[in-house]
Amino acid sequence: MATTLTRIQSIDILRGLVMIIMALDHTRDFFHITAMTADPLDPGTTTTTLFFTRWITHFCAPIFVFLSGLSAYLSAQNKTPAQAGSFLVKRGIWLIFIEIIIVTLGLTFNPLYNFIILQVIWAIGWSMILLGILSRVSYQLVFAIGVILIFGHDALNLLSLPQTGAAAIFLKVILNASGTVLPLDSTHFIGVFYAILPWTGIMFMGYSTGIWFTKGFPALKRKNYLLISGLSLIVIFIILRATNLYGDPSPRKDYPTLMQDLLSLFNASKYPPSLSYFCMTIGPALILLALLEKTKNKVSTVIANYGSVPFFYYILHFYLLLHFS
Repeated sequence: MATTLTRIQSIDILRGLVMIIMALDHTRDFFHITAMTADPLDPGTTTTTLFFTRWITHFCAPIFVFLSGLSAYLSAQNKTPAQAGSFLVKRGIWLIFIEIIIVTLGLTFNPLYNFIILQVIWAIGWSMILLGILSRVSYQLVFAIGVILIFGHDALNLLSLPQTGAAAIFLKVILNASGTVLPLDSTHFIGVFYAILPWTGIMFMGYSTGIWFTKGFPALKRKNYLLISGLSLIVIFIILRATNLYGDPSPRKDYPTLMQDLLSLFNASKYPPSLSYFCMTIGPALILLALLEKTKNKVSTVIANYGSVPFFYYILHFYLLLHFS
């Protein structure tokens, strides 16, 4: 028998906050004079204000993907495993179609599709397909693979992987693509800007957390689990960045000033999302989920209403409206 569930407002509040912050990054692109020519996250050249204006938007994609996985778990409670899996696979295929056909056209204005752009919607689409397939097997399998992907994919940076040929292309697309351009022929190219599996790991961990948000799960226990998990991830982030031993292909660097050193500490790699990046963003997100659950005021209600809009409309709103503006 399916588990009955109630809507927990903290999920909608956090998702609404993420969508508002996402608009900040697009605004910076339009109004910051060096938005396309300089890296606002380079501690050696940026300013503190500019750094954190860009850095805060790093929370958007991982939290959005994490909450997508969490929502997928909650939605599945009213479906059979086959129905839930089929829904996710179809939704994933649809998102990949949107990325290739609609978003690419919106970014390039080229109906001949000489350059196809594969970004976050592409990664979310494939992650949903994989979640739809593996969730039909078992919750435990999704959790185990999520842990392996999150904590283990950075180990590949320590290995000698193929640099040429089909194997190299495949590994780049699924594991470490970051602006990889692949030729289809002399006039058509594909730009892969988001690797698939690191984002899949984030979605799988969100799905695994969904069990804490079902109706029968005690609220106090959920809050404690979220706080402990969030604080643990923050501690792991600090240890990883301080030691430079593991968890990020771009180690923390020493700079002449204390503030630059601090900026370097927070400058975790997003492309692809490293373990440090995951801990830095999802740790605070879990704490907010714990603290926002009882929040009820006019501001939180507005943000929660915004955050409760179905996933598909987020895609249309932020990846069509903003790119056409």
